[in-house]
Amino acid sequence: MFSRRNIVTAMAALAVTATSAIPAFALDRRVRIVNDTGYVLVEFYGSNKGSTSWEEDILGPDVLRSGQSVMVNFDDGTGYCMFDFKAVFDDGDVLTRKGVNICEIGTYTYN
Repeated sequence: MFSRRNIVTAMAALAVTATSAIPAFALDRRVRIVNDTGYVLVEFYGSNKGSTSWEEDILGPDVLRSGQSVMVNFDDGTGYCMFDFKAVFDDGDVLTRKGVNICEIGTYTYN
């Protein structure tokens, strides 16, 4: 038989578990992209792991000069946390990084 004390303890444990487990759709997907390369970042792409293309250039007509940063909200409604990044610089270099967990980082720096 369950005592009242056991039921209260079990309910408290459930409440702690329910509030400590944050669903993926509620996670913050904003990441500050920092350019510390000495070159101008002219294009930046971020696509979730389920995408088959790079989508559009997140910077659009803007650029990110060395020493500058921009806050990007990667929340595309899919619930994904894993993204691939592609940065194109004014000297022609292209840097690609696969599998960036945007739900766990707040800043991503190119240097």
